[in-house]
Amino acid sequence: MERTLFLPALLLGIFGMIIPVLMVTVGKFLRPSRPSKVKNAPYECGVDPIGDARGRQTVHFYLVAVIFLVFDVEAVFLFPWAMGIKVNGMFWFVEGMVFIALLLAAFAYAWGKGALSWND
Repeated sequence: MERTLFLPALLLGIFGMIIPVLMVTVGKFLRPSRPSKVKNAPYECGVDPIGDARGRQTVHFYLVAVIFLVFDVEAVFLFPWAMGIKVNGMFWFVEGMVFIALLLAAFAYAWGKGALSWND
């Protein structure tokens, strides 16, 4: 392949790294900065915070977060899989169905164990 085929991707990567750094740096010099005790205080939807922000959470919160991540990652893997079906046909279809079946089994297990129930 010619080197010119990779030039647009290289330029996109370079600009993708330079522009955010440049914007943050320029913004730091242009914006006004007047810190105060009130501005640096935690804001909780108009209610004064009570207690320590590093309080303990129940395990249930983390279980729901992990389940969300599992299904979010599933969606990320399904997009390229759907595009590959046109090229690889039935093999990729069967692979995708096995993947979805395993995730549905994990979902059913979590549901059966009560990980999705908020009635603790």
